[in-house]
Amino acid sequence: MENHFEAGIENLRQKLLVMASHTEKAVNDAVQAIVQRDHDLALRVKADDDVIDKCEVEIDELAIQLLTKAPLATNLRLVTVAMKISQDLERIGDEASKIAKRARDLAQEPPVKIQLDLPRMAGLAIEMLKAALDAFVHNDPTTARAVIPRDKEVDALNKQAHAALVQHMVENPDAISRCLHWMVAAKSLERIADHATNIAEDVVYLCEAQDIRHTGFKNQPTA
Repeated sequence: MENHFEAGIENLRQKLLVMASHTEKAVNDAVQAIVQRDHDLALRVKADDDVIDKCEVEIDELAIQLLTKAPLATNLRLVTVAMKISQDLERIGDEASKIAKRARDLAQEPPVKIQLDLPRMAGLAIEMLKAALDAFVHNDPTTARAVIPRDKEVDALNKQAHAALVQHMVENPDAISRCLHWMVAAKSLERIADHATNIAEDVVYLCEAQDIRHTGFKNQPTA
């Protein structure tokens, strides 16, 4: 019985990692689509969102089965955290789809002549996501805690992009609709970083049985 449960837990981990891989690819492809004005790639990102949604359903179904068999509190935390992580990954996939939609629309209009560092924002958000998931795989709350303050870096880049776009709209009223598309894309990247932060906080809860959301203990173990 115990071996069967452990096999189920490992299956849950693997499904989560597969979902994470699809989600990471979706974000990368969406950013590439909007930066390179690749209409076809944008359409593929939208289509691939169905795969991420399916992964979430499969993980939830397996997690519910495991919850009925979990013999220890640690097992219960692991299963419930896996469900929460899959939910955050699904929402990251949704944000990638939003970026892809904006990429599709922007590809059909003249480019906006403004320098925006969306690839840097995306890189930071994806690094946060990778680190949070690595912390989950290795039960590493220290790595998870290190992810959390990086969210402020992405927030700052989003504010910079927003300010630059507002200024461009003031100076170029004909570009307002296109600038709004870029604003939505930047905000989606900021939200992706938020979801990576959620995952990191869940890993700390998994490893230390401490809920550090809305507390002053995000960067250090609680007593």
